[in-house]
Amino acid sequence: MASNSKALFFFALLSFSAVSLRPAFADNEEDPGLVMNFYKDACPQAEDIIKEQVRLLYKRHKNTAFSWLRNIFHDCGVQSCDASLLLDSTRRTLSEKETDRSFGLRNFRYIDNIKEAVERECPGVVSCSDILVLSARDGIVALGGPHIPLKTGRRDGRQSRAAVVEKYLPDHNESMSVVLERFSAMGINTPGVVALLGAHSVGRTHCVKLVHRLYPEVDPELNPNHVEHMLYKCPDAIPDPKAVQYVRNDRGTPMVLDNNYYRNILDNKGLLIVDHQLATDKRTKPYVKKMAKSQDYFFKEFSRAITLLSENNPLTGTEGEIRKQCNVANKLH
Repeated sequence: MASNSKALFFFALLSFSAVSLRPAFADNEEDPGLVMNFYKDACPQAEDIIKEQVRLLYKRHKNTAFSWLRNIFHDCGVQSCDASLLLDSTRRTLSEKETDRSFGLRNFRYIDNIKEAVERECPGVVSCSDILVLSARDGIVALGGPHIPLKTGRRDGRQSRAAVVEKYLPDHNESMSVVLERFSAMGINTPGVVALLGAHSVGRTHCVKLVHRLYPEVDPELNPNHVEHMLYKCPDAIPDPKAVQYVRNDRGTPMVLDNNYYRNILDNKGLLIVDHQLATDKRTKPYVKKMAKSQDYFFKEFSRAITLLSENNPLTGTEGEIRKQCNVANKLH
């Protein structure tokens, strides 16, 4: 009898292991691509775990939500939504997060916290790229923005692409033509671009990125009433990149994703060149005015643009891998 009990226990253990370690997609199955609730069978608690971790982290560190939002732009905007942004540099390759375009990105360690929580429930099942996208979705909600249903099923890339970042990500000093062209390549149209830049409604801009509008002479396009505050926050013509010197993007509602950004830039209070161009370029100004009047319209276009961004050229099926650690490819783990 004892022998039979042991045998049954061993069989049950094997059955449990087979379920808990079963991948979300088997090699002999047809690639479903990105779908809603991709992990419903392999890890049904995945999205709830990510949402709860985002909530807890936001409660302790409010600025994490800004990071989640920037992550999706900086990762998905560079060739593929594959968590290449999260990879550390190696002896041979510079990481995307070490480039000038990624200046100010931080809180990557909190992505690791979320990954660890998911791994405890379902080891080897949920990709870092899906965690990055879903944390952005839930971070947007934490900031008062809309809930955006996003598909999952992404897999992780094995290399970071620092060498091509500038080819894909527009800089804050680029012309509006370049900005529109870069996003158009991802299927995001003009109102979508205007809405995405509405993310500048939250967070802050480091003085390094805006002193050229203050020194040696103040940009005459800036609202004089806003210049005084900018000079107070950025007193040095050559600020220390490591110093905590910054200006809030929106002084009125700095922790809320809302359409106040559009009213600010129409009043010449945009901090970056791209903000000013958005409010003055004839291709974008009509949408800026429309979003300044209607938060519902802003949220509608923002949701559509985030969805398109999140689905930019993902790895699915048997492409890529499911990283064990988000900052290191498995071959180096």
